[in-house]
Amino acid sequence: MNTGDIKIFDAKKVRTLWNEDEEEWYFSIVDVVAVLTDSIDPAAYWRKLKQRLKEEGNETVTNCHALKMPAPDGKMRLTDVANTQQLFRLIQSIPSPKAEPFKQWIAKIAKERLDQAQDPELSIEQAMLDYKRLGYSDNWINQRLKSIEIRKELTDEWKERGLQEGIQFATLTDIITHTWSDKTTREYKKYKGLKKENLRDNMTNAELVLNMLAELSTKQISEASLPVTFDEHAQVAQKGGAVARNARLELEAKTGKKVISPLNAKKGIVPKMEKK
Repeated sequence: MNTGDIKIFDAKKVRTLWNEDEEEWYFSIVDVVAVLTDSIDPAAYWRKLKQRLKEEGNETVTNCHALKMPAPDGKMRLTDVANTQQLFRLIQSIPSPKAEPFKQWIAKIAKERLDQAQDPELSIEQAMLDYKRLGYSDNWINQRLKSIEIRKELTDEWKERGLQEGIQFATLTDIITHTWSDKTTREYKKYKGLKKENLRDNMTNAELVLNMLAELSTKQISEASLPVTFDEHAQVAQKGGAVARNARLELEAKTGKKVISPLNAKKGIVPKMEKK
């Protein structure tokens, strides 16, 4: 399984992927070229360098492959990537005063990931720092981190029952979301004006709490009923979502306010981001 992330070096974005099976970072080579060379056309620079290295019989280039990463237009497109070891070798072929500090930066990223794997608390601390840097409130951050914990407990339950990540997880998540909010995940994101952004990162505190209740309820109902087939899991997801839906309706009745909000991280949830 690959987990995408964007790292920042010298104010420039470097697209990365973490392969959990291989426990290996992969970096977009074009992005690395852009950092090291300040080229007007990093893609063209990489094509010429790639051709030259192939002609020289360079094994590093031969072993590099392509993975899907987000392109500037927002679509996932195949991009030439290199793991840490391959990247160190490629950098030797790119004359740049930034080469050594960039190598140190890569090594730091690799070490941080290994440290976090051995001590999960470091991942939580890093997440807190990231959200703080983006301007989220401490209260929201606490809710968000708790939602991550509850989500993992639910997906662990699904894995133990033999469900597969991908379409099955996505389908059950959509059932839970639609049941408690009366919106599919796609409809919910559209309502908030989102595209590729993470829905949970754009929820208000109330939305996060109810979403957590839905996922926590689904997990506990699954543990109690021991579903086997996917249809049975779908029924459990509806029951879990219904617990949160009833809470939402009661809260709306008592307050006279709708819980499902069009607010997102750029508009309303994170005040600091509006000032940027």
